Amino acid sequence: MPALTHGDDVAAVNSLRSATMRIARRLKHQRVDESLSPTEMSVLGTLARCGSATPGELARMEHVQPPSMTRIVALLEAKGLVRLEPHPEDRRQKVVSQTETAEAMLEESRRKRNAWLAGLAESLDEDEWAKLRAAAPVLEKLAHLK
Repeated sequence: MPALTHGDDVAAVNSLRSATMRIARRLKHQRVDESLSPTEMSVLGTLARCGSATPGELARMEHVQPPSMTRIVALLEAKGLVRLEPHPEDRRQKVVSQTETAEAMLEESRRKRNAWLAGLAESLDEDEWAKLRAAAPVLEKLAHLK
């Protein structure tokens, strides 16, 4: 990456940060189930993307402390959104999996958020929409860099 020494680069990074934060905040409000916290939704999303995991693995992926993840998993289990099963190799551990209820809720949430975002995109002209489509893979790459 080029060094951010030029004023235009600094301004672009500032604008990108600000815009992505505003969009992310607004997307968080497009939820299907208001009873779930953003962290609980994030855990369900991680399970959907990465598959079953131990609470410790989930804690690392979600950047929370293991005791916090244990509480989150217990809340999700009580709501019927995850199930705990014995670990196949280490009986002292459990494996967390999402339920069909969680899968359906996540799909509905994706549909709602996509529709909201598509509605915003309708206000763009063809050139702006083309630029946004071209930027999507780059934004996706940034989202997954550590």
